[in-house]
Amino acid sequence: MNSSIVRSDEPRSSSLSHPTPIVFVVDDDISVRESLELLIDWAGWRPETFSSAQAFLARPRVLVPSCLVLDVSLPDLNGLDLQQRVAARSDMPIIFITGYGDVPMTVRAMKAGAVEFLTKPFGDEALLSAIRHAIERSHTTLDHEAEIRALQDCYALLSPREREVMALVVSGLLNKQTGGNLGISEITVKAHRGKVMGKMKADSLADLVKMAECLRLAPAPKV
Repeated sequence: MNSSIVRSDEPRSSSLSHPTPIVFVVDDDISVRESLELLIDWAGWRPETFSSAQAFLARPRVLVPSCLVLDVSLPDLNGLDLQQRVAARSDMPIIFITGYGDVPMTVRAMKAGAVEFLTKPFGDEALLSAIRHAIERSHTTLDHEAEIRALQDCYALLSPREREVMALVVSGLLNKQTGGNLGISEITVKAHRGKVMGKMKADSLADLVKMAECLRLAPAPKV
């Protein structure tokens, strides 16, 4: 990594509109940690540095945009093994840095989902660009997860009958067919359907179908 800080066109993050993204750094070289901390702070992100994988794993998970700048060679758990340990944290993309990268190592890291694999020494702008890309991915993932949680909250408000009606309606059945399946009148189906649309905050049937797909609801049996 170059010692000089190359200025970037990326604007500094505003804590007034969004939480400041966190860039985690795990590297056992204190000079690297200190240099990256300065660079990350200058770019407007919040740096948090760790000297080992275990120290990082002890840090409670946070639901803010973030990424992990990770050295491959670490004293306890190596970077590739740490990548496996945090594989479920898709909201925290990983950028690998190493002093001796090889093709198999790079392929393994990228196949496991790393967004970049940089070999030391690398330019500041190369790292900043990788971090920007990772933070954007983190934003997208967190937004999607928030949407799913909101849909789940809405779905939890539906009564058992309303869930039955929703399942049949999004499967493509007409109100009359839905009523026939459930043994209720078409008018009752319309009433339940209206409540479903309201509770799910759906503007149209197409919206409701998309919501069902996002919630991965099992298709209703057609009888």
